[in-house]
Amino acid sequence: MSKVQKIVIATSGASGVNLGLKTLELLPDSIEKHLVMSSSSKIVLHKEMNVTKHNNNDISASIASGSFGVDAMIIAPCSMNTLAKIACGISDNLITRCASVMIKEQKKLILAPREMPFSAIALENMQKLASLGIIIAPPVMAYYSEQQTLDDMENFIIGKWFDMLNIENDLYKRWK
Repeated sequence: MSKVQKIVIATSGASGVNLGLKTLELLPDSIEKHLVMSSSSKIVLHKEMNVTKHNNNDISASIASGSFGVDAMIIAPCSMNTLAKIACGISDNLITRCASVMIKEQKKLILAPREMPFSAIALENMQKLASLGIIIAPPVMAYYSEQQTLDDMENFIIGKWFDMLNIENDLYKRWK
């Protein structure tokens, strides 16, 4: 299995955007990072990050092309609107276009829907995407890793996402 070299982190919807940004921060420096934020998820970044930022309206950005060679994409958080658009093949912004490219190129795509409870429509969209090989991985914590703080919980979730992408990490206590 090849190692991830380029990754896109996208945030859609405002709630949970910090988890997406923390995922970006914790990625190893050896990975080329790209960030796309929907207009509803834009926040002031408190420090410079080693990342290429893209405008969500710029569907001609490098990451919108399969020939650019993105290896993986995580949308965290993933709004139900973005999830539905991806499930229906709607590519009307850079986030959904990049997700469409990941699907057609059969690259790793992780969606982290944050809403709950899930409606029947959302579950149907998730099932459709999962049947295509998209990883549906909501930010759900486990108790065996003995998280004590919010930071510990976030590290567990991000560590699990990294595991799915074969990105080495020691962000959480593993099952023994």
